[in-house]
Amino acid sequence: MKTNTYQIILASGSPRRKAFFEQMGFTFTQKVLSVDEIFPNDLSGKAIAEYLVKLKAKPFKSIIKENELVITADTIVWHKNKCLGKPKDKKEAQQILSELSDSTHQVITSVGFLQKNKWDSICCVSEVCFGKLRSESINEYIESGSPMDKAGAYGIQDTFGMLNIRSIQGSYTNIIGLPVAQVLEKMEEILKI
Repeated sequence: MKTNTYQIILASGSPRRKAFFEQMGFTFTQKVLSVDEIFPNDLSGKAIAEYLVKLKAKPFKSIIKENELVITADTIVWHKNKCLGKPKDKKEAQQILSELSDSTHQVITSVGFLQKNKWDSICCVSEVCFGKLRSESINEYIESGSPMDKAGAYGIQDTFGMLNIRSIQGSYTNIIGLPVAQVLEKMEEILKI
């Protein structure tokens, strides 16, 4: 895909986001400058994802070149006025999945677009409704190791997600970690393609 003279930098180590960018046809490099993903306690929902995506872009501000576009992303799960991030351990994964059982939560992804003298971001919210989760299937899933690197301790694309999610509203790819159609639209606007 034509990207004019921009060099695209995906500032995310997520294999799922990398795959989405490959599928969109962009030439890009991956570069992650780590930050402590800590947000103020008074933030909620969208504001958390937007704060974190800005935080991830911060280390790039002093080193970004004129022809570069740095893309940062952050996905959170928002449930009963609580942010559910990646589980720290198996016990926390168990707790998160038990909380999500038989209820609806929001998956919120914020994506930031940093240019030399410009910042822009988009935010996408999807709703996911889980059926009643059996403790055996939760334990089995945790033992597979799959929940450990995912916000909300699950992947919709995993068998566990496929078997237990009753319904979704909004972008499916957002729930995986990147609202592809919305990102593509914004990139076409920035890159003028």
